[in-house]
Amino acid sequence: MSKICQITGKKAMIGNNVSHSKRRTKRTFDANLFTKKFYYVEQDCWIVLKISAAGLRLINKVGLDRAIKMAVAKGYCTFKDIQVIG
Repeated sequence: MSKICQITGKKAMIGNNVSHSKRRTKRTFDANLFTKKFYYVEQDCWIVLKISAAGLRLINKVGLDRAIKMAVAKGYCTFKDIQVIG
């Protein structure tokens, strides 16, 4: 799976490295992603999400169920993309 947050849809951006002499070369700014395990109460199971720091703050703010429903509505992930453990 690529480097895209499953909750917020954040992905790598393209930019420039700028040296002291102002010479510019292309580089990527990767999203702050990590894999995190959550207990999904509505489905009574554990799930694994590839999530950014902003996505984690969103889950803490609105809750896991609502954050997943918002992400599916916006097209960032589907229920099939979410890995279920046990």
